[in-house]
Parts: sequence; C-alpha cells; structure tokens
Amino acid sequence: MADFLIYSGYLILLINLILYSISFFRKEKVNGFFVAYLVFAFIMQMSMELLYHLHFNNLFLVNIFIIGQMVLLGFFYNSLIKIKSQKLFVKSILSVGIVIFCVQFFLEPKEFLKFNLFTITLTSLSCVIFGLLHFYNMLTEKKVYYYITIAVIFFMLGSTVLYLIGNLTLTLSLDVKYFSWKLNAFLFLVYQLVILHEWKVSFFKKSFEN
Repeated sequence: MADFLIYSGYLILLINLILYSISFFRKEKVNGFFVAYLVFAFIMQMSMELLYHLHFNNLFLVNIFIIGQMVLLGFFYNSLIKIKSQKLFVKSILSVGIVIFCVQFFLEPKEFLKFNLFTITLTSLSCVIFGLLHFYNMLTEKKVYYYITIAVIFFMLGSTVLYLIGNLTLTLSLDVKYFSWKLNAFLFLVYQLVILHEWKVSFFKKSFEN
C-alpha cells in the first residue's frame, strides 16, 4: 500500500509537471515560479528515491527540498500579491529564514544530515503564511490559484505534523513509523491531485484552444 501511494504521487507529480509546462509554453498563462516549483519537486523526489534504493542517507536532500520549496513557493506567492507591504513581508520572511538556516547549518553541520525539526517547522509554516496571505486577498479579488492555495495550506500543516511524528517514531515501533510514512504519502498524493484539479479548472481550455 505504501509503495502504491508513493509512486502514484510521483506519477501525478510528473503529469502535473508536463501539463503545467505545456500551459506555460503554449499560452504563458501559468505562473513561471510554480512551474519551477514542480520541476524542482520532481527532481528532488526522484533524487531522494534513488538514494533510498542505493541505501544512502537522503535526509540532506530532504532539508534541501523543504528549504527550496519555501523559496519557490515564496517567489510564487510574491508574484501573485499586489500590495507592496505584503510583498515586502513575504520577502522579509524568505530573507530571514535563509539567513537563519545558513547560520544554523554553519554552527551545527550535523543538523543538515537528519530530520531537522526546526527547519521543517519554519519552512512549512512560512509556506502556510504565504498561502493564507494570498487566500485572504482572494476574498476581495479574483480567485487565482485557489485550489493550489488550499492544497498548500493543508498539505504543509499536515506534512509538518507527520514529519515531527516521523522524527519521534525513529525510536518507536516499525508499525507506528510506517503508518506515519503511509499517511504522509497519502497527503502528498491528495496534494498532487488537487494541483491537477487546479490545472483542469483553470488552464485546460486555455492550453488547448486554437
């Protein structure tokens, strides 16, 4: 079951990458930062999977992924936001976050090679804040990337909790550990399916119209 969820998530991610790329290059309607995020996510997921099968520690890639995810989603939402003070707020969070991570990994390099609870929490909550800010703006503006924003908020919150549990379950039973992995894989699959739904609702007709 776990493998089915994991590889189904990868498959939908690849489909999303292809579809959003087609929409971007044909009509340039899709936000370029979001396409970059999908490219980055696919490359990182495949790299982590490869290292896992080669029996190498892939946790440093997890840290690279969650930091890169925060940066790209930050750029994505910054490009959607029109209010200058909000744009400055997003940029400030990104800048402060990157500085904090650099200082932490410089002072404690070993933190880069394990589940870093601080990094996971800070990056995920930053993405949630970006999403909530855009969601708030959509209450009085046109709903752009509505489903993606909902998916980002709920996936980042859920995934953060499961990452925290994952770190704790390293010392618990295998059943508990595998359950948290399965649940995270399920959330990732749902996340990708919602992103696919966004493409269908917002970009399908625009991408293939004559």
